[in-house]
Amino acid sequence: MNERTSKAERWHGLWWIMLSAAGFGAMAIFAKIAYAAGVTLSTMLFLRFMIAGLLLAAWGSMHGMCWPRGRDLLWLILMGAIGYVGQAYCYFSALKYASAGLVALLLYLYPAIVTLLSALLYRRKIGAGRTMAVTVALAGTALTVGGDLSSQPLGILLGIAAALIYSLYIIAGERVMPRVGALPAAAVVMLSAAVVYGGAASVEGLAMPQSLQGWLAVVAIAIFSTLLAILGFFKGLEKLGAADASTLSTLEPLVTIGLAFLILGEAVTVVQLAGGALILAAVIYLARHDGEQTDQPRV
Repeated sequence: MNERTSKAERWHGLWWIMLSAAGFGAMAIFAKIAYAAGVTLSTMLFLRFMIAGLLLAAWGSMHGMCWPRGRDLLWLILMGAIGYVGQAYCYFSALKYASAGLVALLLYLYPAIVTLLSALLYRRKIGAGRTMAVTVALAGTALTVGGDLSSQPLGILLGIAAALIYSLYIIAGERVMPRVGALPAAAVVMLSAAVVYGGAASVEGLAMPQSLQGWLAVVAIAIFSTLLAILGFFKGLEKLGAADASTLSTLEPLVTIGLAFLILGEAVTVVQLAGGALILAAVIYLARHDGEQTDQPRV
């Protein structure tokens, strides 16, 4: 590969990651719009995972995707039905009680949490640099939460819980992902979550969007903020590598904060921006120095 081709590949990877970051970053905004249109949490998540899961499964089948089997399949089903159901529930519930920008920043605690859990569970050495990064991330969280003037404590707790559950999900998937592949794993996880939320929505009663705007928001979550965001991340991952792809993905909370300000009119304080900058700085360091936690599918 000549230098010109290599630069072109990196630019293609950059655009894919920017698409992915825009999709994931806009998800909180679409969720707020869907809530305003009368959609319940269980119905929204059922539609999100069902639409995205079926489309991803169809796309994979057309391209000869090999489905997981046996113990790997069971493990992935449990990851989706328990792990990702819990993470998505906490994340989207937090949006009812906290600003979209704050929730997005709190979710980005997960690289620091994964680093700590890896050290505790697998006895991996953290080192002085990673210890400092975790400390900076925690300090950034304190500033971000302290600088937020509109969120309720429950929303903050739910945002932190989403980051913790997502970290456990990554730790659980660390062994199985290399064997089955990221896209088949993502399809199984999403379809498993869809089954759980389908059951919850049927018990509560389906609450479909009451306006065209609400339907557009739900479809946007499923297609733009889930399916295309996941595919965009993996396309970028192929061309840039895990460290660069995950580093560029720190654009996600910045997209959320910007859209929340422009569309929802959410205020952003200087202290909150400073805290967010510390969290993102820690994430960038961890992405550059510990790629193990960055290869998991974002679903």
